[in-house]
Amino acid sequence: MILVKLQPLLQIQNLSVDFITEDETTHAVKNISFNVNQNEIVALVGESGSGKTVTSLSILQLLPSPPAKYSTGKIIFNHSDNVSDLLEVAGAELRQIRGNKIAMIFQEPMTSLNPVFTCGNQVMEAIRQHKKISAAEAKAKTIEWFRKVKLPFPERVFNRYPHQLSGGQKQRVMIAMAFCCEPALLICDEPTTALDVTVQKTILGLLKELQQQTGMGVIFITHDLGVVAEIADRAVIMYKGEIVEQNSVQQIFNQPQHPYTKGLIACRPSLHKKGERLPVVSDFLGNKQNEERVVFKEQLSKTNDHKSHRLLEVQNLSVHFPSRKNFLGKVLEHVKAVDDVNFEVYKGETLGLVGESGCGKTTLGRTLLRLIEPTAGKIVFNSTDLTAIPADKLKTFRKEMQLVFQDPYSSLNPRLSIGSAITEPMKVHQLLKNDKLRKDKAVELLEKVNLDSKYFNRYPHEFSGGQRQRIVIARALALNPSFIVCDESVSALDVSVQAQVLNLLNDLKKQFDYTILFISHDLSVVRYMSDRVLVMYQGKIEESGTAEDIYLHPRSDYTKKLIDAVPKGLTA
Repeated sequence: MILVKLQPLLQIQNLSVDFITEDETTHAVKNISFNVNQNEIVALVGESGSGKTVTSLSILQLLPSPPAKYSTGKIIFNHSDNVSDLLEVAGAELRQIRGNKIAMIFQEPMTSLNPVFTCGNQVMEAIRQHKKISAAEAKAKTIEWFRKVKLPFPERVFNRYPHQLSGGQKQRVMIAMAFCCEPALLICDEPTTALDVTVQKTILGLLKELQQQTGMGVIFITHDLGVVAEIADRAVIMYKGEIVEQNSVQQIFNQPQHPYTKGLIACRPSLHKKGERLPVVSDFLGNKQNEERVVFKEQLSKTNDHKSHRLLEVQNLSVHFPSRKNFLGKVLEHVKAVDDVNFEVYKGETLGLVGESGCGKTTLGRTLLRLIEPTAGKIVFNSTDLTAIPADKLKTFRKEMQLVFQDPYSSLNPRLSIGSAITEPMKVHQLLKNDKLRKDKAVELLEKVNLDSKYFNRYPHEFSGGQRQRIVIARALALNPSFIVCDESVSALDVSVQAQVLNLLNDLKKQFDYTILFISHDLSVVRYMSDRVLVMYQGKIEESGTAEDIYLHPRSDYTKKLIDAVPKGLTA
């Protein structure tokens, strides 16, 4: 009997991609090779800038050329006895492959879906582009796929616009669009990065289930090795445009070979106790030799005794938004975003606030700073009821209470240099005598968040996501606040950059002695950062306790569901 070795579905051979401009040439992808087989999920893993998205976009020639240039290599696609080099395909033949034989799910569904067309029409368009069927048949097929991806009320979703759906529902529409033509290869570019852990778990399970039903090959792009363990068969690790390691997921987790892979695995907060300094990738690459893994002893001694002084007390706080009005404008129904909430925050502690999108945690955080007006209740800060102070008299308290936003790029003015962004609040509150002293203070803050003083006159777009988050933290510290609200401040960052920012927050807390309300949907991060945790669900506090008690002995079914949804990885 002669065994015939099946050819891989996709073969990337010695691929190099350069971006050529008048000023310089950037080598984004450097001579990489890997295969994807039928009925296999291959994870492409690396930090932002590693070249994984450039690699995936190259498969369908989605990179703008110029400046992109495919300097070397081939991308061989083998489907239905038809073998072709995708870099040599063009025109109608390429359009027939895109969305039909090879489909792609992008990271951000809101920017991938057209806001002026209904979700149903957009999936129908994809079907009719490649299948010779009537509009009625395409509509029926669309609703069938909406049902397969477990969208609630598929017939209603068909007629809804993207803005009327949640983030998880929009991502399901994108999955339906990708699967509707039953492609042989599916490319998923960070499809769960900004989603709640519970929604992420559902989406990962759905992708795995549909992939097993269809037998397609999948390239799954992510920076999170915990997610890789949940879904992939093999992993390809990329660093600075090169493949540094590729193997089965089991081997990657249990016997990683390259220092970069070891760093990505080790820096996940779920593997470390509170107070233990998180390792970062540079520790493993030899850029920072023998950096000590220490416990923040000063900080722990303070937080263990944090109940000596109550900084903030929230009493029966509610925030209601009108959801339905009659033709005279009278409010008939409200959404209870925050519903009769009570808790206390003690000086020097980090209080975690965890829950899914829509639970009310961001509304609660902003209401504490009076950025959203409460419907009822009291916010007592340092013995002063903030709800009794007129809005125009809040300036003094604004100095004491600062906010670090989830998306640093949208919270920085693109027209202001970062130096101006940091000195501006000092001017508003008339701190220090002149601009020179304020600039010196801003430079000092930049250095404290591990950024060079030469960056003072640069603009936000010139920085990476992790660097921008450091800038926002420096701006928040410019007024020496006693209370900082961190609203999902690390949720969109690479795990390695996330580790750097979490270390930074802990280091600065020792120096500046502030108190943190740390808002997140990820209980593993909250457990690592927090002394106590509040679990929020549908506007109410579902459960509260110490971080370890909540994580190890949850009482609420909702809390158990959140913990169960955290990707554990094979070594956790």
